[in-house]
Amino acid sequence: MKKLISFVAGIVVPAFILAGGAASSAVAQGKAAMAPVQLKVLLENDKVRAFEFTQKPGQDNTSIASTKFRIVRAVKGGTIERTYADGKKETIVFKTGEVRMNEPGPGYTSKNIGKNDLHLYVVLLK
Repeated sequence: MKKLISFVAGIVVPAFILAGGAASSAVAQGKAAMAPVQLKVLLENDKVRAFEFTQKPGQDNTSIASTKFRIVRAVKGGTIERTYADGKKETIVFKTGEVRMNEPGPGYTSKNIGKNDLHLYVVLLK
């Protein structure tokens, strides 16, 4: 009987530990999605706004992105999914060091669907 109890405990306890680790990971991802993205304004005046933008994996940026002309440089690349007001979705991949010019367009929200933090440097013309 003692051997049976030891055997069951030897199987059940590690299973609970593994299940707890998986649950902790899921909770951590859920917290990342709920936390606000990091936005650090570097310069702002009546003509331009320059800022750094950091978005963690699984994190949503629910503020509507500006539809103004902007230059974006990927300090650390990653993958986001943009969701437009009409429900259309688009996957965007930023490569580290890449520079893009974004034309004015419809507003959208974004989610980091990659495995790494996305870190962008943005210059927005007002």
